[in-house]
Amino acid sequence: MLSTYTVQTDGSDVQPLFQEGSSEMPRWSPDGSQVQIFCCDEPVAAHLIDPVSGNVRTLPLPDPALEAHCGFAWSPDGRRLACEVFGVEDDHLNGIYSIRTSDGGGLQRITTSPGGDDIPGDYSPDGTRMVFTRSSAEGDAGLFVTDVDEAGLRELTDPDRPLVDISPGSWSPTGDQILFAARRNEDHHKTIWVVNADGSSLHELAIDPTCGGLWSEPEAIGCYSPTWSPDGRRIAFVRSTPAGVDDGIFIVNADGSGLVRVTDGEDDQPDWGTVPEG
Repeated sequence: MLSTYTVQTDGSDVQPLFQEGSSEMPRWSPDGSQVQIFCCDEPVAAHLIDPVSGNVRTLPLPDPALEAHCGFAWSPDGRRLACEVFGVEDDHLNGIYSIRTSDGGGLQRITTSPGGDDIPGDYSPDGTRMVFTRSSAEGDAGLFVTDVDEAGLRELTDPDRPLVDISPGSWSPTGDQILFAARRNEDHHKTIWVVNADGSSLHELAIDPTCGGLWSEPEAIGCYSPTWSPDGRRIAFVRSTPAGVDDGIFIVNADGSGLVRVTDGEDDQPDWGTVPEG
């Protein structure tokens, strides 16, 4: 069963955050006062936890015509959550939407993907754009950015040299770069990639020991689930064993240097929180 914990960046003070059933994909609010998790198999849009008291608040589904999975990304002001949405009976309703964190209302559409699947990654630091992955009805996938008013759609990955198993993306606090994980092809472990927010300079992040390599190589490891530190100087990510088993959470500098292990176990899906003010 998956459970959600908090930990200091030096690996100390591991604390359970949610133990009332399976939970995953935690995301800290920008001010550090709440954590969104996916849990409980309940028909609600999101579960929000106060990390101090442990109290859980649920947001209702915004529309009965939609299957909404919210909490992938908080807006920079903490007032909205981005949602992966499917039409219950009409796939023209598929896309990314956002809702208010106060009450789950105020549904706003960000992307339209008939028959496809758009998964939100992050808002830009100014809140005007979003990075996301798009899978078409034909199964093709890519990393995109768009304005939150559905304008300015741009693909960041190269459709002529497709990557596979692309993660939705983490936007740097400085606004100029985006992190994501992907495989070169199905025969390779995942690696961490960096691309400028305008789509230029797409490249793998060099980490020692090297991420990636063929599954058939006995020493090859995977790296995935990357997320920026709040100051943009470091990156947290998960590393896997050659057999593909989660091998803990690690931290590196933004250039890939200075590898540090944070946890030792089958841990996944890190998100870097901030300390609440006051």
